[in-house]
This record gives sequence, structure tokens and C-alpha cells, in this order.
Amino acid sequence: MDCPICERQELKPQLTAQGVEVDQCPSCGGMWLDKGEIYRLVSDPIGLSSKLNTAYQNTKSSDLISPRSGEAMDEVSIDGIGTAYRSPHSDGFWASSQTLYKLLSGKAARPKAPGQFGRKGATDEPEDAPASRPTFGRRTSPAGAVMRSGGAAAEKLMGLPNLGIRTAGTLIGLYGLLTVVVIAATQYFNWPLEPVMATALIGTVIQFALAPILMDLSLRWFYNTRFVEFHALPPHLQTFANKVAKQNDIKTPRFAIMDDGAPQAFTYGHIPSNARIVLSRGLMELLDEEELEAVTAHEMGHAIHWDILLMTFAQIVPLILYYVYRTAMEGSKGKGKKSSGNAYVVIGAYVLYILSEYVVLWFSRTREYHADRFAGNATGKPATLSSALAKIGYGLAARGSQDQGDTDDGDKKKKRDPAKAIGALGIFDADTGKTLAITSQSSEIEGSHVDKDALKRAMRWDLWNPWAGWYELNSTHPLIANRLEHLANQSRVMGQEAYITFNDVQPESYWDEFGVDLFMHLLPLIGAALGFLGAFFVLGLRDELALLGWVMLFGGPCLLLRLAFTYRGDFFPAFAVAGLLKVVKVSSVRPVPCTLKGTIIGRGVPGYIASEDFVMRDETGHIFVDYRQPLAIWEFLFGLLKAEKFHGQEVIIEGWYRRAPVPYIEIKSIELDGDVTTSWYRFYNFVSAVVISFAGVFLALGGLEQVLASLNL
Repeated sequence: MDCPICERQELKPQLTAQGVEVDQCPSCGGMWLDKGEIYRLVSDPIGLSSKLNTAYQNTKSSDLISPRSGEAMDEVSIDGIGTAYRSPHSDGFWASSQTLYKLLSGKAARPKAPGQFGRKGATDEPEDAPASRPTFGRRTSPAGAVMRSGGAAAEKLMGLPNLGIRTAGTLIGLYGLLTVVVIAATQYFNWPLEPVMATALIGTVIQFALAPILMDLSLRWFYNTRFVEFHALPPHLQTFANKVAKQNDIKTPRFAIMDDGAPQAFTYGHIPSNARIVLSRGLMELLDEEELEAVTAHEMGHAIHWDILLMTFAQIVPLILYYVYRTAMEGSKGKGKKSSGNAYVVIGAYVLYILSEYVVLWFSRTREYHADRFAGNATGKPATLSSALAKIGYGLAARGSQDQGDTDDGDKKKKRDPAKAIGALGIFDADTGKTLAITSQSSEIEGSHVDKDALKRAMRWDLWNPWAGWYELNSTHPLIANRLEHLANQSRVMGQEAYITFNDVQPESYWDEFGVDLFMHLLPLIGAALGFLGAFFVLGLRDELALLGWVMLFGGPCLLLRLAFTYRGDFFPAFAVAGLLKVVKVSSVRPVPCTLKGTIIGRGVPGYIASEDFVMRDETGHIFVDYRQPLAIWEFLFGLLKAEKFHGQEVIIEGWYRRAPVPYIEIKSIELDGDVTTSWYRFYNFVSAVVISFAGVFLALGGLEQVLASLNL
């Protein structure tokens, strides 16, 4: 974007102390804020909204051009502050640094050099001023020295663990652990060892044998998927798939097409020779030929590495351990010394079950890196897979390719929906958040290419926010930003230009916000633990109902505090998708209250007839919208009977912007033609917390009476 004042002067992104990115002219110091961003910079957004709404009632046209939309902006005179400019189309806001400072702080500011507006430490600026700091700069690439023509040191390929050694070690460790647990459980609970082991083995074999068949049926019945003849695929894809299969001495996989506009790809089967690769129609429309081949190579890499079989056997271990835990817990019911000993066995079995789950996730992430590297070698161009991942995982494809239009046969294209990956062998893991991160900004994207600065902004949360590491730990796939860095390294080692080199400078640590978020997330558990420990050790209670009462007495109010933090805000200012996506200080616990106006373009789960969630598009981008109700059947019926009426319609959504790790809006209400549909999920949670608290008081008082009676008081 160019400065409206200075001719051909490009605006530079600046991060404020509140974690909001604004765009500043390095020459005149003027600032552009996208719709809603200004409310993130003040402690009293309601007061600011009132002041701006009053000023917006008396505007006049100007010659200044909006850097976002390219249209003429309206001049706005703000009483006692000065003159600013507003884009009537995008609702963005332009002002000089001094005017903006006066508007946000309420007092005059001395002129400052560009790039210094609101910097902490200035003598006349309060702490809540929008302290901006440059965010772009050089940092040492994590991949090491870049290969350059002219003699620079060659970059080394980022190391990956040996696939064979890690596979053998992981499976031996998992099944060794499983054997020890099963033998110990059979001995302790006097279970017959042979039937238990035989049941586990038979169950594993049956599940492995039937899983692909059941997947075939599920895809056909519920997800609009059909298997196609190989010759029906695009010619370039036929040639590529045959070449890769021949080079790796496997049978060419069967292909299925999911009739859905969302970009999606995954593989499943038994062994490499009977692998199935599923590609969605949206993926084939969205990617160019080389990108589609790269995604296909990634999925074929899973088959060639025997990931289908090996991941199945790895995933069986947590299932059996959980079965042992549940069975042991049933056997531990009772009283006496034997029951107390059984409780330790139950706890141990559950801990090992959780541990095995994380081992399997770690195992899966390793195989994803190897599948990416296989695709880079198979295509000879790692950058093509990077480009595909950017479009699929971050949704940074050209907006034009996602609009409704006519296909070659005259049928209308379906709306683009985010796709939910099936299993650990998809192109990415959508279960870490909701589905895809739809983050395109039409003003930054040309043709079918991705603007690299927009991609970097989307990567910041992955690489800077500590929550991202937590979500990756619980994911089958590495964060896409990390995969892009590995592929960039592979490109440079092959003497090619990397698709993306992330060199933004992190302006601050985000661990303080993470610490607060984590504390609030765990607060109900902390309160419940304190209640139990106090009742058990201080009051000496042993009655189960009394102990439960004290747990609820402490846990209920703590749950209320967490809900107040998680559903903060009585004011929901108007935002644009583009403004929300820049926020780094956001998580599933720390939301941004907002109102969005846009068009519903599809369902949340591709092809699923009862999906209750949506994808919404405004003038600046796309985002996933999460519809929640207290009961799952309520959501199911909404998706089956009512969701369709919103598709293709302009709506107003009020809710909370979150990221976990992908961005999404949790709906508070959705308005269509004056008819408002409300989510009762927040109300249900608050009522439940209040009920828990009062029930805790009742039960705790009963336990306290027992204590007083025992003391003859």
C-alpha cells in the first residue's frame, strides 16, 4: 500500500505494544489502520466508538486515495482532535501520527520522527499509547548460510531423523511398553494372559483389514466422494503419478475425487500397492499443475514409506492401553486395601496411555517431514509444495479462484469450504484448530500467486506465539510455518530460490500473555485441586460427597472467572478479516470481540451434509466461523435443517475471534435479513458454572457440619 500523502511512498508494517500491526509511512509518519484495528489500541473502545460515530455524521469528500481500496476517502473532522480520513468502502482509517495520538490518548503530542510514534519511554506518552516498532528486518536464517552464486558457503540440508531407525525404535518401544502393561495388568487383576493378548491381536488385525473398506463406504455415503478411472485424471497428473510409482517400484495408487470446493488431499489403504489418494475438486481447481503434482507426491511419499501400515500399528497401542485403563478401573471398584492398590494401577495405565498418544503424534510429525522432502525430490522443486501448502494451510490463494463461477460444462462451482483432514496422512492437520486458516486479502494477491508479505504475517503467529508450540505438540502434523522453513532449506541446497524465507524480527516476547492465558485455562483445575486438598488434609473429610462439594465450591467460581476471561467484552466493534488476522496476541483463551459483515460461502466440513459451521468472506478475506450450542444434537439439527439458508447470503456475525492455531470466529449471534440466530453456548457455560458453585456450597456445608459434629461443636 502507498501513502495517500507522499507520492509512491510504500507504507511499512509496524507492530504496536498491543500486538496490533498498523501501516505507517516512513516519510510523513501517517498511519493506516484497517477496519476495527483502532479499537485494539485503547482501553475504552466504547468511548472511542461514540466519538468517531459523532464525527462520521459530518464528513466531506476529499482527494486522498485509500491505500487499501484505491477509492477516494472521506474527510472526518474530530472535535478537539483534528482531521482524519475514512475509507467508505473498507472502513479503514488514515491519520497523521499526531492526530492519531491525540485521538487515542486525549492530549496533544509533540511531533515525532516517523517510526517513533507512541514508543514507550517518550516523556509525554502514557503506557496505553500505540507504541509502534518496526517489525521487518534481517535475522539469521534457521537453515544456516544461504547458497549464493559467487562463492558463498553452501547451505547444509536440515537434518531429519533416520526414518528406519526411528520407525523401529518407536514401534519396539510402544509395543514393548504395551506388553509390559498387559502382563502386569493380567498378573495384578488375575486376568488370563492368553485371551487378553489374543483379543488385542485379533482386534488389531480386524481393524487394519476393515479400516480402508469402511473409509471407502464413509467417503461415498457422507462426503460426496467417488473413485475415478485413472485415465479420467488430468494428463499431467497421470504422467507424474506413473513416473513416481515406476521409480519407486509400486503400483500406481487409485484416485478418488471429493466433490467439494475445499482444498483437501489425503491417502489411506493397507500397503503401498493398494493405496488410495483422495483429491478434492477444490484442490484441483485451486492449485496449478506443478503444485497439484507436489501434493500428490507428498501423499505417494506416505505410501512409499509404508506410513499407512506403520501409523496404523502405532495408533493401535494407545487404543489398547486405554482399554486396559478402562478395564482396570472397573476392576478397581470396591473398598479396602486392595482397592487402594488398584487405584495406583489405574493411574499408571492412564499415564502410559497419554504418553503413548504423544509418542504417536511425534512419530507422525517425523513422517510428515519425510513426506515433504520426498515430494521436493520427486518434483525437483520443493518450492511448488511450499506454494501449495501456503494456499491450502493458510488459505492465501487468489480470491478470484475462490469465487463462484462457471465450469467448463456450464455447471456452477460450489462455494469454497475449508477441508478437515482425515487421519494423520492428509496434507495437513486441521484438527489442531477448526479447519483451514482462510486468510487471503484480495488487495495483496494477484492472479494465483501468494503475496509473500501476507504469507509472512500469517506465519508470525506460528513462529512467535508460544501457544503454537503447544498445538503442534498435540498435532499429527508440524506447523505449516515449520514445514515451509524445511522446504525453503531444501530449495536452497538444491541451488534454487526458496519459496519463502521468514526473516521478520520478533519485536517482543509473548510469554507473558501466554503465562496469563495458561493460568486462566488451568484456573478451574487449580481451584478444584485446592478445594480437594483443603477438605482432605485440613478438614480431614473422607466422605465422597463432602469432598466433591469442596471441589465444586472452589472449582465453580474459578470456572466463572475463566469464562469471564474467555468471553470478555460487552462491546463488539466492527472489524475486517484483514485487521483480525494481523493480531499476534490472540489464542483460544484470549479472544478479540468483534463484528463482521460478509457473505457465507460454504460449510465448515467439506461435503458433510450436517456441518453446522461456515466459511465467511468479507471485502478483505475469508475466515472460518464456528457455531456452537450446548448440545451436539442441537448443532447437528441446525447443520442439517437450517445452515443451508445462510449459504450465499450476506450476514452480520457478532462473536469472538480466536486462534487455535488457525483463526476462527466463535459465533455469539448471526443475523440474516433482520432475523437473528443466537448461540446459547456461552450462556449455558455460565449457568453451569453458577449451578456447580451453589451445589458446591450445599455439599460443602454438609461436610462441614460433620466436622463440627465430630468436634462436639
